[in-house]
Amino acid sequence: MVSASKRFFFLTIGLFFSSCLVSACGYSLKASGEPVGIELQSLAIPLAKSTSSHLGFESTFTRIIREEFISHARVPLVSESRAQAVLLASIHDIHTDVLGYESRQQNVGGRTVTYAVTNRCQLRVRLSVKLVDRRKGKVIWQEDAMEDKASFAVSEDPLATRYYRDQALMVVARRLAKRIYMKTMERF
Repeated sequence: MVSASKRFFFLTIGLFFSSCLVSACGYSLKASGEPVGIELQSLAIPLAKSTSSHLGFESTFTRIIREEFISHARVPLVSESRAQAVLLASIHDIHTDVLGYESRQQNVGGRTVTYAVTNRCQLRVRLSVKLVDRRKGKVIWQEDAMEDKASFAVSEDPLATRYYRDQALMVVARRLAKRIYMKTMERF
C-alpha cells in the first residue's frame, strides 16, 4: 500500500509537469502552410528589382520564391492590387570570388613557364527583402542584408563554366527562397 505522503508527492509532481505543459513557452502549433504570428489572407510577390550586373536573374529568382510559397503555403498569391501583403525583394550584388587554382606549365620560347588557372569559384548573392502589409502600410518584417553563397567548378570550356555558374545561382536562389518563406510563414 502507498502511503499518503508518497501519493501527495506523486500528485504534486504530476501537477507540476501538467502546468509546465500548459504554460510552456507560448508556442502553439498551426496547420502546415499557415502563417505564425500574423494574419495573412493574400500575398503578392512582384518581380524582384536588381542593381546587380547579372541580367535576367530577377525573373528566375522571383519564380523560385513564388514556387516556394505555392508548394508550401496555403496563402493565395494574387496581384499586388488585390493582396493584403506584398513581398518586395531587391538583389544588390551577385559576386564571384576565386576559391581554387591549378598550376600549369607550358614551354614558351625554350623556357618553362608556370602559371595558375582558376578551377573553382564561389558565387555570392546579397539582397534585401521586406514583407509589407499593403492595407496598413506597415512593414511586417525586413532584412537588408540577406546573403547566401555556393561554389562551382571552372572549366576550360566557357559554356561549361557558365552552366556550372548558373547551377550555383539556382542553388543560392532556392536557399534564399526557403529562408524568405520561413521568415514570412514561420517567423524564423
